[in-house]
Amino acid sequence: MKLRAAGSGLVLLGWIAASHLGSTGRGPMDLHVAVAVAPLVLAVFVVAARWRSLLLKLLLALACAGLLWVLWPLLRQQVAFLYYLQHLGVHLALAALFGASLMGGAEPLVTRMARGIFGPGLSARNLRYTRQVTWAWTAFFLLNASVSTGLFLLAPREGWSVHANVLTGPLLGLMFLLESLWRRCVLPPHERPGLATVVQAWRRDHERRRGAHRP
Repeated sequence: MKLRAAGSGLVLLGWIAASHLGSTGRGPMDLHVAVAVAPLVLAVFVVAARWRSLLLKLLLALACAGLLWVLWPLLRQQVAFLYYLQHLGVHLALAALFGASLMGGAEPLVTRMARGIFGPGLSARNLRYTRQVTWAWTAFFLLNASVSTGLFLLAPREGWSVHANVLTGPLLGLMFLLESLWRRCVLPPHERPGLATVVQAWRRDHERRRGAHRP
């Protein structure tokens, strides 16, 4: 487990370095483009993995390869834009995930996770707290996406890259810390799960939603 965590940490640091160098136009552009488009291509093939037709999967692979071949010269000149799209897309997707659970009578995402930890009998204060936290995370992702867009359009690339590629992780950590302090203020000890428990609940909820969407 420790070895896996160390490996994940090294990969993350390598990704941050590559993202920052690529966004600021330093280093081998072909490598930076490959790193930038890899998550997008992976996301496409994760969706396509649900398809039963091998022919459709093959056609998709050929289409992706052809599109990358045609666009590669342009992508080499727009590496920062690729990383901006990644940053914006991830934040908007997470904002939609949290925000959608607050609409239309649905159960807030953090409330659903809390039920996975404590069972169905959540107290009124826990229901109120988990709904507020769901709103807070929605606002955080929307705000960070807005700041990223403003910096990308108005600031030098170095300034935007520091925010998007270097500071996003620490900002997430700060948000977790503030949420933990808030939790200590409004919930009694027996209703306050630890970080490891929260992560496990998130994984269980993610697996449950994935299973619900499988054919």
